Amino acid sequence: MYTVKSTLPEQDLKIVGEALQGALVDLVDLSLVAKQVHWTVIGPRFRSIHLQLDEVVATARSYTDTIAERAAALGMAPDGRAATVASGTGITGVDSGWHKDDKAVDVMVGALAAVVNRMRERMVVTEEPDPVTQDIFIEMIAELEKHHWMFQAENKVDGHRG
Repeated sequence: MYTVKSTLPEQDLKIVGEALQGALVDLVDLSLVAKQVHWTVIGPRFRSIHLQLDEVVATARSYTDTIAERAAALGMAPDGRAATVASGTGITGVDSGWHKDDKAVDVMVGALAAVVNRMRERMVVTEEPDPVTQDIFIEMIAELEKHHWMFQAENKVDGHRG
């Protein structure tokens, strides 16, 4: 039973729905990974990385809501439950315990790269069936790539940690 019905043809809705659901899962997990690292980062760059992680969490949570609401507007119930996120994420898990600042940066560079790569795939597959959803992906990718760049700038420079 649908309480909301999309104007998209069924085959387009299937493509767009899978892209939105996958994005939702990745964004929920990105916010959880960033928050876990935020709580456990230690080292000389603690404060700057700690604050930078909050920015990633805010971006991920904001787009999580945008993605979920887009899915709902198209008549699909978004699924952000823990079991769904755990089974569908494209992010490699974060280790338990404390994360030295350089390790925290590495974790976030990897997590953001994984999410951006998957979002780019979703951007491509939604171009034809739903340019509105594609626009959301384009905007989101720009923000995620900005975070990716900023964490990379925290990383190794000429073989030395900067």
